[in-house]
Amino acid sequence: MPQVHIDETIAEKSYRRIRADIIFGRLVPGQKLKLDKLKIGYDTSISTLREVLNGLAAEGLVVAEEQKGFKVSPVSVADLKETAELRLLLETHALDQSFVDGDVDWEATLVAAHHKLARMEQVMASGDTSGTEDWKRYDWEFHQALIAACGSTLLMETHSVIFDRYLRYQMIALSYRGDVAATEHQQLLDAALRRDAEVAKGILKQHIQGGVEHALARGKLT
Repeated sequence: MPQVHIDETIAEKSYRRIRADIIFGRLVPGQKLKLDKLKIGYDTSISTLREVLNGLAAEGLVVAEEQKGFKVSPVSVADLKETAELRLLLETHALDQSFVDGDVDWEATLVAAHHKLARMEQVMASGDTSGTEDWKRYDWEFHQALIAACGSTLLMETHSVIFDRYLRYQMIALSYRGDVAATEHQQLLDAALRRDAEVAKGILKQHIQGGVEHALARGKLT
């Protein structure tokens, strides 16, 4: 979830809005992206839309069909599993170095990110799903904070892209696992503060695989 910049260009604003609409399911899997309609809905030009959609195609969120235009990427069980495996690979790799190099400022950022996530998880657990997008934004922020000291901007950016692909499946399946996920987040925080990378990686694997299993159990990906 890229951060919003005050001085962002029209193309950047359109990219951010369309990307969020795909991730949060307002543009549904397989939906045709007709440029004439998008031009009105996103208040931008056809040429800008082509630029934006080609960029999203490179991220795997849009499919560019030769002579047919664009559509939102479809979903599948196989793609969910592959996305989850890639997320786990990237996040565990970055986590190792982040735990080695993280300082007190990194710890403070991580604790603050977890606090926001934990508060939103309490709201979700109460049955109030009006803040679903805030919940997932805080989830993203926590997992990014976990690996923020890894020292690689490219790795962080790649992880962010893959995390959002994974997040799209969670939104489609409305996959909130309740206390289980909240407990795993707390365990990840505790392991990070102890610099226990092996325990953290085990929890992270359980966390991501549990999310996949929960999404599949809801039967909304077929």
